[in-house]
Amino acid sequence: MTPEQIAQSVSAAFDSVNLINRNEEDDEEKVDEERIERNVEHLRIMMKFEWFASALTEEQSEQINTIINE
Repeated sequence: MTPEQIAQSVSAAFDSVNLINRNEEDDEEKVDEERIERNVEHLRIMMKFEWFASALTEEQSEQINTIINE
């Protein structure tokens, strides 16, 4: 994986993080549970890749782990 591909993967993962967090905060724009679960599963899968997990900052890793362990 190139650094650009890794950065793109991290960015895509945080699109999922932001969608999930926004869903928890905004009662008016709830996203359906299937979509949330697909995004959580995406994060679980990505965290299994060493190249991905090692590219995250400690804070990013904590944010993702909080979501996937809920």
